Amino acid sequence: MTKKVLAVLAHPDDESFGLGGTLALYAQRGVETYYVCATRGEAGTVDDEFLKGFKDTAEMRTDELMRAAKYLQLKEVFFLGYRDSGMPGMDDNQHPDAQINHSIDEVAGKVVKYIRDLKPDIVLTFDPIGGYKHPDHIHIHKATLLAFEKANDASFHPEAGQPFKPLALYYQVFPRWFLKLITGLMPLFGKDPTKFGRNGDINIKELAEVTFPVHVRLNIRSVVSIKRKAGEQHASQGGLQMGRGVMGFFTKLFGANEAYMRVYPAIENGHKLKYDLFDLN
Repeated sequence: MTKKVLAVLAHPDDESFGLGGTLALYAQRGVETYYVCATRGEAGTVDDEFLKGFKDTAEMRTDELMRAAKYLQLKEVFFLGYRDSGMPGMDDNQHPDAQINHSIDEVAGKVVKYIRDLKPDIVLTFDPIGGYKHPDHIHIHKATLLAFEKANDASFHPEAGQPFKPLALYYQVFPRWFLKLITGLMPLFGKDPTKFGRNGDINIKELAEVTFPVHVRLNIRSVVSIKRKAGEQHASQGGLQMGRGVMGFFTKLFGANEAYMRVYPAIENGHKLKYDLFDLN
């Protein structure tokens, strides 16, 4: 039987910038890979040049995602239909369609339908702080966790299909040693680690203080070029710069691995580092 991996994330580009290497690697190994995307990235900051030929940001970023999906060899991409909530303090937070303005239970009900329909072996999502504390990332993390926990419970959103239990749930995590290293090195390049990202709204120094265990470290060296190509499709979000400048320097030095915390099955004491998401012993 064909193995399946399902990634449940928040925006177009999350599938490439974060765990693109993982999706590409398993696709090359014959695993069916799927992406459930909660929003279409409506709140992303976009220069006018990227909007030419598109009616709005959502349509443009959807197009970027579908092009990236071809490089990653995703089997299918699905959208939950919510609106990008934006970072804390943005007007987008107040939009009635914003993902964060819908209950965790509601969103989990949509996610669990895909779990039951697709029947993935492995489910992937963000860590509890959403990688860099984006509200949508944290929200979809909570919804995916609930959906996974209740996927085999016939009383949980019975309209979403027959009960099914995947083999494992993982959170993608950034090793804190890596973030601490970046925090120390960025000032040498004239960059402020507390104001990272296109809009200067990501505090890497703060993120480096939150620790999550690494249970699986995937070597993605064989697909690094594919991950880069997928990321470049998200040009409106800085994808073309991922392989250049300071980030390009860090990526070339340390970007050959992607790390995961295994949530289910629970990790017992004495667990040894694994190098394959399907190694559940």
